[in-house]
Amino acid sequence: MAIDKRKSIFRFNSYNRHQWMAKMAKTVPAGSDVLDAGAGTGPYRDFFSHCNYKTQDFCETPSSIGKYTQMDYICDITNIPVPNESFDVIICSEVLEHVPEPIKAIKEFSRILRQGGQLFLTAPLGCGIHQEPYIFYSGYTPFWYQKFLSEFGFENIQILPNCGFFKFYAQESRRFVTYLFPKNANLPFKILTFPLKVIFSLWFRRIIPVMCHYLERFDKDKNFTVGYFVDATKRGVNGEIQAYICNS
Repeated sequence: MAIDKRKSIFRFNSYNRHQWMAKMAKTVPAGSDVLDAGAGTGPYRDFFSHCNYKTQDFCETPSSIGKYTQMDYICDITNIPVPNESFDVIICSEVLEHVPEPIKAIKEFSRILRQGGQLFLTAPLGCGIHQEPYIFYSGYTPFWYQKFLSEFGFENIQILPNCGFFKFYAQESRRFVTYLFPKNANLPFKILTFPLKVIFSLWFRRIIPVMCHYLERFDKDKNFTVGYFVDATKRGVNGEIQAYICNS
């Protein structure tokens, strides 16, 4: 099985997100001013190598997700020290759930984005506790994006679900084995349960995800998803609000 095919089945969440961001990056003209808000480890830096790429986060220290990239702006995401209309594009990927005041963050993005500029957002719809204690919300719905993006001057709001129910189930199925056989279990438990772990791993971490990958086509609504990819444009003087929810 090809590497990309394996990733699209077993690591679809991050794989699809990276594929979408790479696609968005190709639409950005060379030399554009780009801000990666909440950049973290800077996973999208290479996608925007043709741009003037800047990073922001509230710190520059290693975390549970790895070593943070070098930051241009170490500050609160709701108060970034740049003039109005400083950027052509703002990226904010898997960040809003970690922000105490996400609506203020959207307002700040509107302030520092130029008219006609693009905002590329991703965030989970439902997630467990991670990167604690900096986790404040479990996820965001399409209606949240429509309401607050439009309120703060964005139009042409396109909202794309990152797969549907079956892929969501596949993701949680893979996690099932992790919780059933924790790494910190004592040695006797690990030895006694090893045969079961092999069987369960094959079923929950391999077979079910493959089955769900092919069942995914039957979920047309995709109302139960791991998260959304959002592309919005800062409205000009005479802009009109439009919002689209795409199911594929």
